[in-house]
Amino acid sequence: MSVLLRSARLCVLPSLALIAGCTTVGPNWHGAPAVAADAAARGSFVRAPGVATAAQPDAQWWTVFGDPALDDLITRALAGSPDIAAAKARIDQSRATLSSAKAALLPSASLGVLAAEADLPGAILNRNGRLSEQVYADNIQASWEIDLFGGSARKIEAARYRSANAAASAQDAAVTLSAEIARDYVMLRAQQAIAAVLVQQVDYDTRLLSAAQDRFARGTVAQQTVDTARSALAQSQSDLADTHVQVTVLADQLAVLSGREPGALDALIATPGAVPLAPANVAVGDPARLLRHRPDIRMAESQLAAANADLGARIADKFPSISFTGILGLGGTNIGEAFQPSSLIALLLPQLKWNLLDGGRAKAAERGARGALAEAEANYRSKVLGALQDAENSLTRFGGQRITLAKAIEQHDAALHMATLQGKRADGGTLSRAEALSAQRQALHIQLNTLSATAQLTTDFIAVEKSLGLGWEAQEPRK
Repeated sequence: MSVLLRSARLCVLPSLALIAGCTTVGPNWHGAPAVAADAAARGSFVRAPGVATAAQPDAQWWTVFGDPALDDLITRALAGSPDIAAAKARIDQSRATLSSAKAALLPSASLGVLAAEADLPGAILNRNGRLSEQVYADNIQASWEIDLFGGSARKIEAARYRSANAAASAQDAAVTLSAEIARDYVMLRAQQAIAAVLVQQVDYDTRLLSAAQDRFARGTVAQQTVDTARSALAQSQSDLADTHVQVTVLADQLAVLSGREPGALDALIATPGAVPLAPANVAVGDPARLLRHRPDIRMAESQLAAANADLGARIADKFPSISFTGILGLGGTNIGEAFQPSSLIALLLPQLKWNLLDGGRAKAAERGARGALAEAEANYRSKVLGALQDAENSLTRFGGQRITLAKAIEQHDAALHMATLQGKRADGGTLSRAEALSAQRQALHIQLNTLSATAQLTTDFIAVEKSLGLGWEAQEPRK
């Protein structure tokens, strides 16, 4: 027994020396590790096309289109979307958790009133017979656990970083939402423009079918020519019907994204608008700005910082804790004594607690926290590299699509020129009207390709803006 007592003293004495210092154990947070240092130091993106500049990009990038309808949609969505509301609610929850963690450092007190009647065998108190007493008391109980090794401080630190994570998550939701609305809006306008061209195509196909039937009746063409013309008309009519469906679906999707019911944006269907065009020059900043600005990167960083604080809290659990419990009250065997100053009761109970024999639970918790920290660091590195890849890929696609659109426009101009010449030949009687109609229909088909290429370029521009992490903040002042 004396050996055990001496061992206990050897364990307790060093801890008491540490108590005087009241230190905070565990690793301190000094910022996220350096990832992609070469990219951060570089003043431009590797895959940026010639039209991309290192100027600071606009926060509200969608205003570059000069489209009031799109501006209104995104403004409404950022204010009324259920996804944004849910993200803001998570911020409130995280702040409440932070406040609760801070409260753990403060003493707690409670007020109690007691009215009890005891009926006990006298043998319990070495008395004959039974003991019957009534007890009345009122008291204030206070308790306070001293944060000797910073366990509570680490929990506050972790809660603070998780609160920052919730804020960044809301910002990331705004980035995604603004890009999704802009993309759907562009597709809506593109489908409306395509529908207008398909209406013309149906007209040409109807006329071509009529011409084929006339020629078949005169015996100058085979039945196959009529069947081919009829099939082409049916396909155009089917494409037109499908396009109208897409327009309706996109309008309802935009309504829901902006926090309204399906059908609320039917005015967009009734009033077609131009397809928004990507600007001639695009400000993209530099990789260092992207790494500071993208909300998902800051989310990963705050998760890493919180995991670091969690590790400190688990290390602190291995050390002793001191708590104080105090009771101040009045009491006695009749109700009058519960309010007499002469019956004052005062009690102070300091307690030293140290889980020396916990079966290794504290060490296991520390190992788990170290594993979570390593995982969070790996996730942070992955998020940084993925963000850079996202930006470079979107810039690559945007640059390539500009070339695709330019060639589509050249092809459309050539087709229009050919259709004009064929029309003049038909007017002069050197070419059949059916052949002139076919040339005009071909020009319409190429126009459809040009519209699709235009919409794709704008969509690729939106992807660039999303990859830069824009769309969540107020307009930043230019430097």
